[in-house]
Amino acid sequence: KMIHGQESGVHVTLGLPFVRTSVDHGTAKDIFGKDKADPSSMFEALEWAIKLTRASADLSIQK
Repeated sequence: KMIHGQESGVHVTLGLPFVRTSVDHGTAKDIFGKDKADPSSMFEALEWAIKLTRASADLSIQK
């Protein structure tokens, strides 16, 4: 499943016993070391991982 933001996208892998998110793009080897990378997708993936982890914890408490 892919979640789109303004400038970024995040992959969320469902059906695992843990939260897994990742950026929606490749490694961008062509701009590596050139101070051109935009970290917004990584930040978005981390934010979604936190949100999903908290939601999962809330559901576990309610059981």
